[in-house]
Amino acid sequence: MTSIRRRTALRGLTGAGAMAFAAACAPAGPAATSTAATTGSTPAPAAAPATGQEALDLLLEGNRRWQAARPDHPHEGAEIRRALVAGQHPFATVLSCVDSRVPPELVFDQGLGDLFTVRTAGQVLDDAVLGSIAYGAGELGIRSVLVLGHSSCGAVSATVDAIDKGGKAPGHLEALVEAIGPSVPPPGPDRAARIAAAVDANIRAVVDRLVRDDDLAPLVARGALVVAGGRYDLDSGAVSLLQAGG
Repeated sequence: MTSIRRRTALRGLTGAGAMAFAAACAPAGPAATSTAATTGSTPAPAAAPATGQEALDLLLEGNRRWQAARPDHPHEGAEIRRALVAGQHPFATVLSCVDSRVPPELVFDQGLGDLFTVRTAGQVLDDAVLGSIAYGAGELGIRSVLVLGHSSCGAVSATVDAIDKGGKAPGHLEALVEAIGPSVPPPGPDRAARIAAAVDANIRAVVDRLVRDDDLAPLVARGALVVAGGRYDLDSGAVSLLQAGG
């Protein structure tokens, strides 16, 4: 691999327990560069983006290839797999829905070692998700987090239905309803438009919570981390970034 980013010190997690966790997760050997060639037309890993905005631009560039059905399928093959044994250096974190139609590596045309992905229904946050994102930012030096919702989200649709029926969702699904519910607008004649509005509002709510998180906020404040929200359209394959508060 060329121009691999060095791992940074753990900043997002604190305490003895966090340091023990980081030591357990650290690669066995040094994150050294590798000159192994890739098979076929697979390109070698490029230099890591210098800023969070550059990382977002790289994601969107890959998404344009995906939309056009001309993916590069980068960073695949046995050589890349073996080179990554020494350590990982993803350039962006993607927090996305678990929906099987929205796989981040395909949507952004990325390969092994490129993305640090966290997936929950409706991008719902909990302590494990927050810890994972903080670990990526603090230990792996990731400078960009993209919260990726999508059109026709089943978790959002189920939340709308549960609210309209006035009852609780069964079992663990209630946790999703409680998390997404505040983003659902009042009832209206157009259910599809209401779901679409809730999807966008939920993305923005998750972004807002991340930028105010105790571990992440200092990184955001000094420009070491960019947190953005985007919506994936199932039909076109396009990812659109959402303006904060829009």
